[in-house]
Amino acid sequence: MTPAMLVFVVLLVLAAGFFSYNSQRLVRYLRIGRPDDRTTQIPVRLRNLVTIGIGQSKILRDPLAGVMHALVFWGFLVLTAGTVEILIQGVAPGFTYDGILGPLYPAYVVSQEAFALFVLAAVSWLVYRRLVIRPKRLRGDKLEQWDALLILGMIAVLMVTLFVTNASAAIADPASVAPARVLSRGLSHLAAGLSPETAAVVQSVSWWIHVVLVLVFLNYLPYSKHLHVISSLPNVFLSNTSGPGTIGAMRPMDLEAEGVEVFGASDVEHLSWKSLLDGYSCTECGRCTAACPANLTGKLLSPRKIVINVRERLLERAPVLVGTSFDGVVEPAGDLVHAEATQEPEARLLDGFITEEELWACTSCRACVTECPVSIDQLDVINELRRNLVLMESRFPAEVQPAFQSLERNGTPWAFNAADRGEWAAGMGIPTVAELAAAGRQPTVLFWVGCMGSFDLRARKITVAFAQIMQAAGIEFAILGQEEQCNGDPARRMGNEYLYQMLAKATIAQLDGYGVRTVVTICPHCFHQMGNEYPQLGGHYEVIHHSVYIERLLAEGRIPLAESGDGPRSIAYHDSCYLGRYNDVYDAPRETLRRVLPIVQLAEPARNRSRGLCCGAGGGRMWMEETVGTRINVERTGELLATGADAIAAACPFCMTMLSDGVKAHESSVPVLDIAEVVAGRLAPRR
Repeated sequence: MTPAMLVFVVLLVLAAGFFSYNSQRLVRYLRIGRPDDRTTQIPVRLRNLVTIGIGQSKILRDPLAGVMHALVFWGFLVLTAGTVEILIQGVAPGFTYDGILGPLYPAYVVSQEAFALFVLAAVSWLVYRRLVIRPKRLRGDKLEQWDALLILGMIAVLMVTLFVTNASAAIADPASVAPARVLSRGLSHLAAGLSPETAAVVQSVSWWIHVVLVLVFLNYLPYSKHLHVISSLPNVFLSNTSGPGTIGAMRPMDLEAEGVEVFGASDVEHLSWKSLLDGYSCTECGRCTAACPANLTGKLLSPRKIVINVRERLLERAPVLVGTSFDGVVEPAGDLVHAEATQEPEARLLDGFITEEELWACTSCRACVTECPVSIDQLDVINELRRNLVLMESRFPAEVQPAFQSLERNGTPWAFNAADRGEWAAGMGIPTVAELAAAGRQPTVLFWVGCMGSFDLRARKITVAFAQIMQAAGIEFAILGQEEQCNGDPARRMGNEYLYQMLAKATIAQLDGYGVRTVVTICPHCFHQMGNEYPQLGGHYEVIHHSVYIERLLAEGRIPLAESGDGPRSIAYHDSCYLGRYNDVYDAPRETLRRVLPIVQLAEPARNRSRGLCCGAGGGRMWMEETVGTRINVERTGELLATGADAIAAACPFCMTMLSDGVKAHESSVPVLDIAEVVAGRLAPRR
């Protein structure tokens, strides 16, 4: 073994050992998090890994920057094989994959050259973007900026040294460079004046720079935000944000579990280990914050900051909870109580890093989760911190106190009398489930009206319109009337899990008692909660949103429509977050509008479908005032009005209220209509 080979082996062993130590250290830190089984439905996880992780489907939502980042990522995947080949050459000079790949070797060589060029071009553009274009979401602190530029610079040098090494080798020993290395051979002609001896020196120096930089790069990652280079693919595989499981469902909570002293999370050890892995995997790209309705209207909340704070606090807190002996073997930190005592009371994730103001600004719209290219669940952290604030410390905005009290006393977040729930149905001949049960009958469908549809004067018009549609279609349905109460969604989203479970369990017992199996509702929040989160408590029903139900009836020809009628010529449809991003319902409302108004023009706002901007009512924000920045509903309504449409359509009573208020704020006369109202307006007269 030559001295050079010996030096290389020593460097390789040291680098591999240090990387192994840091990898184990980071894995140990994850173990302080709460258990979370992410081994279910492997086929779905593999699909996510291929499409989101390797295929970069989410990052490609950004047409230019996304392509550039994807090229760098794909380049790393392809060039890793070449890096291994180069490292083997450190102990076996002259080694190539030629003997292994055989006739495929030229294709492999071409892929190495091509992707090295792609990566170099992409990195150059990304540096230009950070230094010249400077998008708002990338304007972090100076340390973050320098870290990003350092990584980009290292990648660029790796690509340059790769070409220089091969080009100089083509001069020093043409036979050692495969003919398929067209780019490298082309570069060698530019330096044809070099003597073979000089070229050999250049090759050696360039090779050493490349190899050492690979090892430095590898060991810098655990200390950099670019740790996501290593953790992003495992994070995508282990994530539930695109399935498996129910998308958008809050984490189950056992309020009666023995030995549980903390509900929700006030510090990183109360979060799941997967939320901690999310912290490692954050690319700090800012796509989540750029999509956040609270942030873009001037609120303090930044989903990007939330995830970074989790990582920062983990790296600060975990060494206290996880002891490491001199030889690096993991040992318990001893008494966790003692470990807790070493921390100042205020030194925790909640308050110390993330404030109440940030948490309560969230509308739970899932825009951040939808946009994240590595499948991070920012909302899970926010929900857990909210739960802790409410359940453990009784800290919440004063505006929601009346809602909590009314939910507990009246079964509705507003101070309405439960006896008035069925007033909207007066004279319509709609039976209650109790009345049918007394007669020994059961309805085909339970129409779950919801609190907004029962009490809000504007939303009642939606309720009536949908009931008229079902009557016209000959659907046998009934309502609960006075027996209906809030399904609990507002309480859960505002962190009051105890109140939520009280309401949900009572509702489940009631529905099961009547043998209800199919539920239709006009509210996306009720739709999501009862269909997707009630199963956590044993409530299993077919729950259908009225936009989907109407579209289904129209497709079957069961709704009698008038041959002609007045109506808007163009409509801008607003996507509800709980209908769209939570349940992937985008086409049914649009198809309904097309069927009912065949000549109508659907005017899409700039943000639509999965990128639609929240109305501002979700996450309990319906019961909180906006005192900072622009009102979200005003911002969203402005986008809808900018389409120039004659009317705005929605499929959610919460959105209806927020958009109607937004229209008034813009001093516009454009009407806001629910899907059901549009259809009811075209019903054929009864004979």
